[in-house]
Amino acid sequence: MIATFTPSRTTLPLPAPTARVALKSPTGRGLLDGAWWPRSRDLTTELPALADELDPRWGRITRVAVNPMLWPVVPHKVTVHDRVLKIGWFTPELDPHKLLLLSYGADRWDLLVIPPETDDASAARLMSAACAPDGPPLTATDLIAAETARDMAAGDRPQSAQESWEYEGGAASAHAVHTDTRR
Repeated sequence: MIATFTPSRTTLPLPAPTARVALKSPTGRGLLDGAWWPRSRDLTTELPALADELDPRWGRITRVAVNPMLWPVVPHKVTVHDRVLKIGWFTPELDPHKLLLLSYGADRWDLLVIPPETDDASAARLMSAACAPDGPPLTATDLIAAETARDMAAGDRPQSAQESWEYEGGAASAHAVHTDTRR
């Protein structure tokens, strides 16, 4: 008698990613209490990780308010483990780049929402600005606009000859900046 043993492969579920969030110190002042950088625009997927991160710090989050301008779907409820998180939306009253959170104790927090497609460097600057102890003096949308303007200004600098060569597919452009200082 021949016996064969085929090991079974058990795959464990991957842990849910933690929320990318930065919070201002409790003594900080200003228009924002921190920043959140979701990985997608799917509130059903993103809010449970955010609640997991904030509940131990701020108390159980019970309600969330968003402006639907930047969210393709705004569900009425999101399940977080054994409870339901209620979602509301307000168009003219709430800054599109802000998330309003209410906890069980009726405390309120406002987070800057950094668009998911934002690059790492810009997101780090925005998180830092939102967590400044005395500010920021700007609204959430103004912070995003300032960062977008900064990125656009950086993109408008003249190209070096090498950058032009690569951008033009190996053909030097007549618009390249000559960087050779010898004459």
